[in-house]
Amino acid sequence: MTRAMLLCAGLGTRLGALSDERPKPMLPVCDVPILRYGIALLVGHGIRDLVINLHHRGDVIEQTIGDGSACGARVRYTYEDPLLGTGGGLKHALPLLDPDGTDEPFVSMNGKLIFDLDVTALLAAFAADPGILGMMVVQPVPDARAWGAVDVRPDADGHLRVHDVLGDGRHMFCGVHVTRPSVMARLPDGESDSIRQGYLPWLRGGEQVAAYEHRDGYFAEHSTPARYLDSSFALLGATTLRHPPATLRGVDPSARVLGAIVEPVRIGPDAVIGAGAVVGPDAVIGAGAEVAPGARVVRSVVWAGARVDADAIDVIVTTAGVVPRSAA
Repeated sequence: MTRAMLLCAGLGTRLGALSDERPKPMLPVCDVPILRYGIALLVGHGIRDLVINLHHRGDVIEQTIGDGSACGARVRYTYEDPLLGTGGGLKHALPLLDPDGTDEPFVSMNGKLIFDLDVTALLAAFAADPGILGMMVVQPVPDARAWGAVDVRPDADGHLRVHDVLGDGRHMFCGVHVTRPSVMARLPDGESDSIRQGYLPWLRGGEQVAAYEHRDGYFAEHSTPARYLDSSFALLGATTLRHPPATLRGVDPSARVLGAIVEPVRIGPDAVIGAGAVVGPDAVIGAGAEVAPGARVVRSVVWAGARVDADAIDVIVTTAGVVPRSAA
C-alpha cells in the first residue's frame, strides 16, 4: 500500500497576519482549504492512507480535516513541539508511514501546494529506477536560483539525475518527492531538512537521487499574499485540475445575490451580495460572507464569514481585517 505524508507544520511567516488566523495549508483558495487540494490529488491517484504533521495552529487542521473520511481518505496525525523540519518530520512519522516494516515507497508533499501532478506516473518512474535513494519532482523555471536551484542532468541511460541542490541549475524543487522509510531513517534524530541533511550530503557521497520533471499541469505554492491571490485567480479562470476537491467557480445556489456579478467569480454557500454591489472579475466570496450594498470587490478574496463594507481591490478580507496584495 502506497502512503503519503503532507507536510503542514510550518509557521507561514511570510504570510504575516494571514497565518495568525490559519495555518498556511488551511488558507482558502476558491473557498476550499489548500490542504484539501493535496488530499484530493492523492486520493485521485489511489493514495488514501495519509499522514499530516502539525505544529502552528494544528488544531484548525485537525478540526477541519478530521479522520479524512469526508475526503475519501484515512488521515492520521503527528505532533511536533518543537518543529522538526522537513526531514525530522518525516523520520518522526515513520511508525505511521511504515507500520508493518515493509519499507514500501511513500510520497512526501508540501501541504501548501496546489499541484496537478501525475502521481501515478511519478510512482511508476520511481519503481522503474532501482538503486536510487529518492526521486525529487522538479520543473524548469527561469528564476531557479530564487527557489534554490537544482542541477539536473541525464545519465548514460537517459534517467534524470540530481547532481546538486541549492547551487546552479535550471530547475526548482517542487516540494514533492518519493522515497523509502529506510532512507529517511538515516537522517539524524531531531530537527533536520530532507535536502540539506539528507539528499545533498548523500549525493556528495556518491549516492543516486533521481529527478522527475514536471512540465504539464498546474503548480502553485502560497507563501506570500501575492502568490495566494494569483493562485485564486488562476483557478477561477481557464486553469483546470484533474482532481479538484470541490466546485471552484460560479455562484452557489444558496447565495443571495442582489448586486451585479462579473465573471469569473466564486460565490460560496449562504454568501450575501448587497444591492448595487459589484463582485468581480476575479473575486472569491467565501461561505456566509457579506458584501455591503454598493461595495465593489475586484481581484480580491473574501474569507468565509467576513464582511466587506467598502471597495475591496487587490486585497484579502478576513474576519480580522484586510491584507493587501503587497503585504510581506
